[in-house]
Amino acid sequence: MDPNAPVPKYFQLRTLLLDLIEDTGLPADAPIPSERELGRRYELSRMTVRQAVDQLVTEGRLYRVPGKGTFVARAKLDMPLRLVSFTEDMLARGLRPGARDLARRTIRADARLSRVFEAPPGTSLHVVERLRTADGEPMAIERAHVLAALAPDLLDRRLADRSLYGVLEAVYGVTFDAGDQTIDAAIADDEEAGLLEIPRGSPVLLLRRRSFMAGRCAELAVSTYRADRYQLHTTLDVPRPRGAR
Repeated sequence: MDPNAPVPKYFQLRTLLLDLIEDTGLPADAPIPSERELGRRYELSRMTVRQAVDQLVTEGRLYRVPGKGTFVARAKLDMPLRLVSFTEDMLARGLRPGARDLARRTIRADARLSRVFEAPPGTSLHVVERLRTADGEPMAIERAHVLAALAPDLLDRRLADRSLYGVLEAVYGVTFDAGDQTIDAAIADDEEAGLLEIPRGSPVLLLRRRSFMAGRCAELAVSTYRADRYQLHTTLDVPRPRGAR
C-alpha cells in the first residue's frame, strides 16, 4: 500500500486482491483472507477493507457466504458477439448446455412485432421460453419468437436440452446467415431472479437479437443473462485519418 498515492486506499486494496487471485492462481471457491486479517496486514480500517471487498463482490469477482467468509467467484464468460446458438457457445467452452421449457405458445404479431419482422400485423409467431443452463447452472432466460410459417409444428417438438437453431435447421431447413443484436443493462425482477437463482434486484444483461435468413427476419430472441456470469469483450480498432494509406 502506498499512503502517498493519488489512488484511494480501497482501490489499491482491490488491485492487490485481484493480484492475489490472478498471480497465485487461486481457483474458484477458494477463500480469501478475512476482512480483519486484510485490515491488519495492510494497516487499513475495517470500512476501507469492506469497501474494496464489496466492489469485487459487485463486479462478480468474489462472493460471500454468511458465517463462512468470502470466496473467489468463477471467471466470467465473454458474451458472444456473433450469431451463434447458446448450445454451440457452451459446447465450444467445454460446458454442458441445457434447456428447460418454461412456456410455449402461438401469438399474432402486434404493431411492434410486425415492424421487427417486417411482416403484416397479425402474422403468426411461435414463442418459446426456456431456461438455459451450463453444467446445470442457470445462465439465461431465453424468449424466442419464430415465424410460424417457417416451422409450422415447432411447438409440438421436444426442445428441452436441444438447440433451437439445430432443430430449425435439421427439421425445417431454416439456416440463419445474418443478424443484429443490442445489449442493455437491466435489473432482475422476482420471477427472473428465482429462475436464475440470483438475489432479487441483481444486475442482468438484456439481449435483443434478430436472426435473418436470405434477408428476412425469421427469429427475434429477447434473453435475460446473468451479469455476474457474463462480461462484454471486444477488439477495438484505431480509426485511421481520412486520406491515410
